[in-house]
Amino acid sequence: MNLEKWLAMQWRRVWGRQWCVWGVMAFSAWLTPVHADVAIQGAGATFPSRVYDRWTSRFMAERPGPSIRYQGTGSGDGIRQAKARTVHFGGTDNPLSAAQLAEHKLVQIPLLVGGFVPVVNLPGVKPNELVLSGEVLADMARGAIATWSDPRIAELNPGLRLPAMPVVRVVREDKSGSTEVWVRYLADSSPAFAKAVPISQKPAWPGETLAAKGNDGVSNLVKATPGSFTYVSYDRVVKDRLVGVRLRNRSGQVLSASEAGFRAAILASDVYRKGDDSASLLNRPRPDAWPITSTSFVLLDARPKGMSEADWTARFVYWCFMHGDELTRGTGFAPLPATVQARLAGRLMQIRGPAGELTKFQ
Repeated sequence: MNLEKWLAMQWRRVWGRQWCVWGVMAFSAWLTPVHADVAIQGAGATFPSRVYDRWTSRFMAERPGPSIRYQGTGSGDGIRQAKARTVHFGGTDNPLSAAQLAEHKLVQIPLLVGGFVPVVNLPGVKPNELVLSGEVLADMARGAIATWSDPRIAELNPGLRLPAMPVVRVVREDKSGSTEVWVRYLADSSPAFAKAVPISQKPAWPGETLAAKGNDGVSNLVKATPGSFTYVSYDRVVKDRLVGVRLRNRSGQVLSASEAGFRAAILASDVYRKGDDSASLLNRPRPDAWPITSTSFVLLDARPKGMSEADWTARFVYWCFMHGDELTRGTGFAPLPATVQARLAGRLMQIRGPAGELTKFQ
């Protein structure tokens, strides 16, 4: 074989192999989603975490490309991470003030409304049999009612056999927006409680308590501890088959928790009347209003450095609003009224990139 033929063979062998490699790389790139490298992280409030998991799964199924994950770590952590920019959105059950939002360059958006329910573990007591009031719950929570056979509990439950066993208080060990909502409700129901327990995401409870992390943690601890009670979100009461109680509300009506009761609390508040999404939904003076109702929020970076992640985060939030009634139906939560939803676009337009560009949320 002469030199010319040998060089031709080497040329075809080397460059033919190279073109094959390039072809495989090009084909793989064609198969790869354009936004596969966009990963949106959220963390914070455990109150709505199961709903957020459902929403993120549905969003990713409808819009393949970005990865969106939410971790329920507590409202305190959600606020901390949103401020530190270690997540793209932080969940909190306690709204930040306008001054706090301006200081940390955050945008706050309400996403849904739900309720908290006292749950118990009492021998022989079935779901929605036990009736309690805010005043009695407050005395139980501060340790002033020590046994389940106390006359104040018995007065609310004529005919119900109550065991003469100690009241065991189960509380959150982490900083929790759920806890702050619970404490605000009890303080509003009882001046004695308001004096004894400061409003906080992690208050110093008088006396001895048992503690667990997250809504799921306290739920599991109550199920394992006879004589105990705690506070969890309504969706967990339903899905985990917990023994929820009925409550006497501010109007004197005895109610079981329900999505209808949460909507009634919205209608009796400035959230509905004035479109003020940070207004309290607790203890609303309406006969059908569930007394421990609360709005849950997300915090977004108002001055993001990368617009790709900011755009997808805003699109996800906007998508949740556009599917409000459909997405919340049957979840144990209620959608926000149209007066609040109408302000969403304006909130999202507060997000500006490094060059002042608006986020693309539609």
